[in-house]
Amino acid sequence: MDRGADSFFHFAAALLPDGWAENVRLAVADGVVVAIERAVRPQATDARLGAALPGLPNLHSHAFQRGMAGLAERRCASEDSFWTWRETMYRFVDRLTPDLLEAIAALAYVEMLESGFTRVGEFHYLHHDRDGRPFADPAAMSMAIAAAAQDSGIALTHLPVFYAHAGFGGVPPEEGQRRFLHGIDGFAALLDRLRALLSPLPDAVLGIAPHSLRAVTPEQLARLVPLAAGPIHMHVAEQVKEVEDCVAWSGARPVEWLLANMPVDSRWCFVHATHMKQTEVQAMAASGAAAGLCPITEANLGDGLFPAAPFLAAGGGYGIGTDSNILVDAMEELRLLEYGQRLAMRRRNIFASPSGSTGAALYRGALRGGAQALGASADLQIGATADFLTLDGDHPSLTGRKGDALLDGLVFAAGRSAIDGVWRRGRRLVEKGRHVRRDAIVARYRRALADILA
Repeated sequence: MDRGADSFFHFAAALLPDGWAENVRLAVADGVVVAIERAVRPQATDARLGAALPGLPNLHSHAFQRGMAGLAERRCASEDSFWTWRETMYRFVDRLTPDLLEAIAALAYVEMLESGFTRVGEFHYLHHDRDGRPFADPAAMSMAIAAAAQDSGIALTHLPVFYAHAGFGGVPPEEGQRRFLHGIDGFAALLDRLRALLSPLPDAVLGIAPHSLRAVTPEQLARLVPLAAGPIHMHVAEQVKEVEDCVAWSGARPVEWLLANMPVDSRWCFVHATHMKQTEVQAMAASGAAAGLCPITEANLGDGLFPAAPFLAAGGGYGIGTDSNILVDAMEELRLLEYGQRLAMRRRNIFASPSGSTGAALYRGALRGGAQALGASADLQIGATADFLTLDGDHPSLTGRKGDALLDGLVFAAGRSAIDGVWRRGRRLVEKGRHVRRDAIVARYRRALADILA
């Protein structure tokens, strides 16, 4: 066992990259796993814990939308859809300052940690001041996100969004989008600034997010891709209208167009990718791009259901995200991902392999795909950050469970109530299901919402 370690953890069981192991001892130095032993007894200085799981990656979040959770649940005069919900979002966004954004994001990140997420992919498109002009520091809103990540302790993959148009083919932007907009040169300058400003944040990753084919022209997208040193995320085929408009513009569907015209590979994450033909499903899986699935938000907005069964059969990878943050709950995202497929297909255990555990398949799939999409490891292994959660062995829904049966109990029965602790870089941030800074962060959030909704 590494003698340079500064902390040691002994788990009754732990989910390691090659499967479950019992009596596992981890040595951690400067927040990184430096040694792992199996089938060993705890030593006097060890923190003795129950079953441990790697923390989950949350590959898609719009943190500011946590503040408007529940505000769009009144039916408007016309038929409600994603497009009417978007108008509510535009009105909410008009009121946000960097300080207010930081307060909202900090609570969203606390809730993510409490539910088992240890890294967030922040798809960040709120860049400018209320009148649409850049702040004196053009990275002011991004730095509010970074400050919230630091305050909560969550790992950050920051995905600044390039947004320039209101529709396919370069339609001029709308007034409600004025705070999102960039030209290529301004966006490149923002990335340069963020590379320096994010460097003090432990394990931060910087990617880019061309918002969607609605918001970016082909010429702009071709110039953006070379700017990316990390992940590339994009909203794709979320809505039927989006697909229809893309066909009218280009003669191709969104996934079809991207795969034919862009160098799509494992750095890419297609967020939602809800509406695809079978040929698109197979081609997307073959490309290596991850599917970014957000079942709670997709249900809330009435988006539709991702074609999971053929995508999995074709070898596709996926991760989960909280998107609009109307409900921040990692286990509920996994559970709803499976249940949506069951309702659509009228079958059970869609994500599991033959004779396999569905909870384990969901959890492992979200680990692999989320880590790929966010440019960071999500396993308990030497060289990785010590980001993990532990389970309450006394929880009724985990009684008598071992191995993958623990994951079935966690995902489908116990949910987040069985998460006893969450550690990030070996530091405990959640104890008995509650973040150590919850009270202060909630108090600040309440003040921010009182200001915004006054």
